[in-house]
Amino acid sequence: MTDQATLDAIDKAVKENDVVLFMKGTPTFPQCGFSSTVVQILDYLGVEYVATNVLESAAVRDGIKQYTNWPTIPQLYVKGEFIGGCDILKEMFENGELKELLSEKGIELAAE
Repeated sequence: MTDQATLDAIDKAVKENDVVLFMKGTPTFPQCGFSSTVVQILDYLGVEYVATNVLESAAVRDGIKQYTNWPTIPQLYVKGEFIGGCDILKEMFENGELKELLSEKGIELAAE
């Protein structure tokens, strides 16, 4: 069970930032293929986001799974809402839903 302080810190990060990615590694050095794929999608779209490396803290790694009741990492949040993991984001990107969702939520994308 994750302590309340960790869950509160996760909640604060999710609510105070427009786009948050909980991932293994960093955007410049992803530590798993799934995290790398999500970083590539976000970078391609030109989305500004805050990344949290769950490998730096077992409490955060376990806490983020508990926070959303979602068993895998990476996890993407937009405007406080859990969007999904790698497979969901990849599918949403490929069919245009991710770009549409980001635009609807007022997230700026790079000039096309």
